[in-house]
Amino acid sequence: MSDAALPGARVALVGNPNSGKTALFNALTGARQKVANYAGVTVERKEGQVTSATGRSISILDLPGTYSLRARSPDEVVTRDAVLGKLAGEQAPDVIVCVADATNLRLVLRLLLELKAVGRPMVLALNMYDIAQRQGLRIDLEGLARDIGCPIVTTVATRKRGIDELVAQVDERIRAGALSGGNTWREPNAGEIRDAHREAQRILKAHVRPPERPDTFTGKVDSVLLHPVAGLAILLAVLFLMFQAVFTWAAPAMDGINAAFAWLGGAVGQLLPDGLLKSFIADGLISGVGSVLVFLPQILTLFFFIILLEDFGYMARAAFLMDRIMGGAGLHGRAFIPLLSSFACAIPGIMATRVIDNKRDRLTTILVAPLMTCSARIPVYTLIIGAFIPHRTVAGVLSLPGLVMFALYAAGIASALGVSFLTRTFFWRGAAEPFLMELPTYKLPDPANVARNLFLRGKIFITRAGTIIFPLMIAVWFLSSFPGAPAGATDPAINYSIAGRVGLFIQPVFAPIGFNWQMVVALIPGFAAREVAVAALGTVYAIGASDAAQATLGSTLAAHWSIATGLSFLAWYVFAPQCASTLGVVKRETNSWLWPGVMLVYMTGLAYLAAFVTYQAAAAAGLG
Repeated sequence: MSDAALPGARVALVGNPNSGKTALFNALTGARQKVANYAGVTVERKEGQVTSATGRSISILDLPGTYSLRARSPDEVVTRDAVLGKLAGEQAPDVIVCVADATNLRLVLRLLLELKAVGRPMVLALNMYDIAQRQGLRIDLEGLARDIGCPIVTTVATRKRGIDELVAQVDERIRAGALSGGNTWREPNAGEIRDAHREAQRILKAHVRPPERPDTFTGKVDSVLLHPVAGLAILLAVLFLMFQAVFTWAAPAMDGINAAFAWLGGAVGQLLPDGLLKSFIADGLISGVGSVLVFLPQILTLFFFIILLEDFGYMARAAFLMDRIMGGAGLHGRAFIPLLSSFACAIPGIMATRVIDNKRDRLTTILVAPLMTCSARIPVYTLIIGAFIPHRTVAGVLSLPGLVMFALYAAGIASALGVSFLTRTFFWRGAAEPFLMELPTYKLPDPANVARNLFLRGKIFITRAGTIIFPLMIAVWFLSSFPGAPAGATDPAINYSIAGRVGLFIQPVFAPIGFNWQMVVALIPGFAAREVAVAALGTVYAIGASDAAQATLGSTLAAHWSIATGLSFLAWYVFAPQCASTLGVVKRETNSWLWPGVMLVYMTGLAYLAAFVTYQAAAAAGLG
């Protein structure tokens, strides 16, 4: 058989969390990868392709991290079933690559013994081997390979070291077809678990010697970052810096994008005669989509911080620090990562709750995750803060708009903790489970990985603007333009449109919280995605403006809204469930329409109450 005719094969990457498994997957597959969901569940599925030196096409599957095949969470269930060949529509892997952190083999050896019982050909990839060498960690590779019964390859995924050797070893195992005898794995009992633990300890003691130069750096840094007082103060400072940066660092790029769209709108206005076509392009498309894309620099700034902190190894420390606070509010310590992910978007945050074993803890986290301030709220917050909060410094160094933004984020966090406390106190009483987490060693972020993830996030946001905002803005423009004003009309033409009539009809319900009919109109398409409300406001006010050369949207709102109305709108968006996609994911995660319904009702109630109190208090203070 010629090399070109070699049959393809499937390889599964299995390992503990924080073992560098995904970095190894990226090093193996590069750009030849695709992300989807497994059939019937929302667990993310990453698959890529690599070609061996013999010409064999190998499909690489990156499975969710796990400590054992005794699955206790949805992520771990997928990993177990994929390894055992029990996933619907998925073939069992031809080879299993067990990925291990070379500096911490204690936990992975127990997993490796379970994988060995599965009976598939296996290779052990000792990742982060450069760090182990720096620490003087002595590993008897030949003896360890004999004891575990599979070949070992040392790798440094972030520098693509050992990748060719790993592919060659996998290819050799495929050609040998070295099955150790069918699937013999089954759920172990307590005695067997203890035996496996003793066997792992024996292997570790026999083949791994303590490091000659222990990682004292991690210990010294952790003594500060994990201190119960100093650690929390540093965490708050990091979060505060993040929100200040969102406002200050992104400002020049935002100004440039805003100027570009203003120039484009003006150029279209000069080229086209007055009429529907000019209104559609200038008021519907440019004003609508441009008013959202201007916030791309802020979203990238936020993700830049999140990616850096995650790659550095700080996220796990933040979860550890927050465990006591979150435990007091009835949340599991593992909920911190999903909630922190929800700062970017509630959808992956809700999906990340699969790492929480207890069903009630997971459901509580799902219900409060949308209260965290996601990136889709940034356009709304920035627009209103820019329009009504003066740009001045506090204490000579702090930005007042940045302080307001921080307060909005803090309000979301406080409300999430409050709702979870009430839920666990009155509905789901019970002792909280202990929080166990393996803290990874500190690592310098890989610039290529940071750039790749930032590019992906920017692409997702721009794609969202094209696939969701663009068609919605066409709908908003149409509803705001038709039918036209009757002969002899004195009010602006938009008041007679379908959108104007619907907004005016519903507006009395929102009058107690200070919303005008334009705001009501913006809320309707904004239910598809929060940031669409900004685009809708841009379209509605652009169509309703008497001057074609209107000012920016922020100054337009400042002219039409009171400060009390602006603050009320901010309060509404802290709590409102203005995202249909989030509700859809909740339905899929809980397999019930009950919990999306509960979320919609309680968050809408909170939003209305918060907006009502804010508006009435501001009006009483003379800001109405």
